Amino acid sequence: MSPALALPAHERWFVDSAAGDWSFFLRPVPLVVTALVVVVAVTWRLVALRIDRPELPWLRRLGDLAPWVPRLLGIHLGVALLALAAAGMFVTPSVDDLHGIGGTALLLIEAGLGVWLITGFQQRWAAALTLLLGPVMVLFTGPMALLECANLAAVAAFLVIAPAGADRHGAASLSPNQLRSALFALRAGVGVALIALAFTEKFTNPSMARATLDAFPALNVFSVIGLDVPTDVFVVIAGGVELLFGLLVLSGAFPQVAVLVAMVPFNATLFLFGQTELVGHLPVYGVFLALLVYGSNPATAAAVRWLPSRTDVLMVNRRPAAVTANP
Repeated sequence: MSPALALPAHERWFVDSAAGDWSFFLRPVPLVVTALVVVVAVTWRLVALRIDRPELPWLRRLGDLAPWVPRLLGIHLGVALLALAAAGMFVTPSVDDLHGIGGTALLLIEAGLGVWLITGFQQRWAAALTLLLGPVMVLFTGPMALLECANLAAVAAFLVIAPAGADRHGAASLSPNQLRSALFALRAGVGVALIALAFTEKFTNPSMARATLDAFPALNVFSVIGLDVPTDVFVVIAGGVELLFGLLVLSGAFPQVAVLVAMVPFNATLFLFGQTELVGHLPVYGVFLALLVYGSNPATAAAVRWLPSRTDVLMVNRRPAAVTANP
């Protein structure tokens, strides 16, 4: 997958929004690409279920960081909030026109939560308050903006369920249920966000995708290397790649490979979009770190791909013994 095969995850950060057009998605090419992506994602997970160990053994030492992932995620989320506040952005780069005392107050609250998360003190409470920033943002932008902050909310939800410990520099001792539930919340937030954006900014919003390509023609790698691929076909391919990443993150299957591949387009677009792209994607990088570390530890790898079943729901009130992710 080429770095430029994916338009930036949030085109609303760079071009004006346009009205949706479901008729574009209902054409043969988008439907076929979507069906192929679903088949690949399902096959990916079925194959992964047959392997009970990390798929890339040479990353084993990375798994030793597993006990400190909640602490690292707290620092990561705190830095993201501070960076957004410093740039005058509230929760997402698209909300950057706050004015007056109210706008300043919101930015100060955002920065304050960032500092709190970085300190690691009472991390669960700081993360819970961070989750409330999303509903506040909706008052200014509408419900669609919740999709843009889903990545940030996913990290906060993880920390509410599985906060850092008070000793050993924040090392966490998590029960199996805690870890599985926290990772599921993390994957669900990012996966659903990517899937939704594949539709709202590409499959059903080709005008926005075309405007992005007009403003940043270097995104179309095919034209850069001399291949004449119609713009609408490229939009479909970009949407298919984003949809695939979303399904792979949601499935949790082969997390080491999935993260390493996904990091290519997420990093490549930094050269075009600079600070806004970096600040906006900081929560995603934290999610990738968590999935990569837990997926590299034999003791926690199975938890990364866990999906809740009826039995799990019935047993939710049981209290298993705490386990650590130490090697």
